[in-house]
Amino acid sequence: MSESFVNQNLASLIIKKPRITEKSTFLAEQNGYTFVVDARANKIQVKKAIEELYKVKPVKVNMLNVKGKNVVRRGKAGQTSGLKKAVVYLKKGDKIELV
Repeated sequence: MSESFVNQNLASLIIKKPRITEKSTFLAEQNGYTFVVDARANKIQVKKAIEELYKVKPVKVNMLNVKGKNVVRRGKAGQTSGLKKAVVYLKKGDKIELV
């Protein structure tokens, strides 16, 4: 991505995809949704991108850097790629349809 990523605030570049796991499914019942976001994105950009893409207003956004794990495949050591995760909380009554 280019340097103008920060200035343009393109929602589709900031929010890469929803992160659907067992834990995030339970979190969705309490109006919390998990997304994989660009590593350079901040809370304000994620909040604006969610508003633009899903037409809901987030109450709170938490950000986490998830480190890659060490793995061994076919006898060779390697590492899975890390990612940046955003947990977006909505007010009661708001919903995001991820499926």
